Amino acid sequence: MDKNSGQKRAVQYLYPPVEPFDQSMLDVGDGHQVYVEQSGNPDGLPVVVVHGGPGGGCSPAMRRYFDPKVYRVILFDQRGCGRSRPHASIEANTTWHLVADMELIRTTLGISDWIVFGGSWGATLSLLYAQTHPERAVCLVLRGVFLMMQRELDWFYGGGAGHFWPEPWERFTSIVPEEEHGDFIEAYYHRLFCGDRATEVKYARAWASWENTLASVYSTGVGGEAPAEYARAFSRLENHYFRNKGFLEFDGQILGHMDRIRDIPGFIVQGRYDMICPPKSAHDLAKSWGEMADLRMVRNAGHALSEPGISAELVRIMDQLARA
Repeated sequence: MDKNSGQKRAVQYLYPPVEPFDQSMLDVGDGHQVYVEQSGNPDGLPVVVVHGGPGGGCSPAMRRYFDPKVYRVILFDQRGCGRSRPHASIEANTTWHLVADMELIRTTLGISDWIVFGGSWGATLSLLYAQTHPERAVCLVLRGVFLMMQRELDWFYGGGAGHFWPEPWERFTSIVPEEEHGDFIEAYYHRLFCGDRATEVKYARAWASWENTLASVYSTGVGGEAPAEYARAFSRLENHYFRNKGFLEFDGQILGHMDRIRDIPGFIVQGRYDMICPPKSAHDLAKSWGEMADLRMVRNAGHALSEPGISAELVRIMDQLARA
């Protein structure tokens, strides 16, 4: 949900809008078609942009963090969301399907290796992709780190963030019977997949609004109402992934496998007041990564990609890599 929040404030740091030079639907198997686009320089440095969510989809603004004369920018909508089809589907939709899809995109486009750029859940997937295919990731640029750990789910869906934002937390929890308050992920699951479209949209909008409300440090506490189709895909996919703990083998798997990417350089941009993905995860990641990690904590910033300080730092890093 953070892809649109605060965009006007961040626009001054971004490159001008650019249109794709290539757009396609890639058959990834299992009945899924994944939307893939390329923009910038066809012969430039390849960078793949991994969107958040899960289920958030990519947006035109995501092309603008890269000098179009230098970079070949690849955006894709992960299974079940954005322009990918079937929409809002959780069938054959796991972390490892997405990792395989990224590899298929790379080989289909004839790219030997690339920079991996991702935020929030996109940072999770970027790390897991790199740990699976370390020879294909030349550098990781991550924002708003989410490690797919139980402590993070407990923070956001167990009441931690609600202590800072009691009004939106009450809106999120009040539509669930009190006897189900011990597990909001499970409670929402039964409604997001109940088969009644009106009910699914109602709870999808409530799920999406809780997250969107907390995305920006400039939030007024009102998240707005997302379009029904977007909210339904976003919320169903996110709930599906979180209910299944990201399909990881054990809690803390990313930190446990950092030895696999120890020699890959990584930049971590983290908002100091990120209410969705608290800075501890970014700190722990950098500490585990070691000397190849460059952690940049942005004061007066929250979670959203479009926070001015976050956007400025990300563009600065990509310009730095372009000169390297």
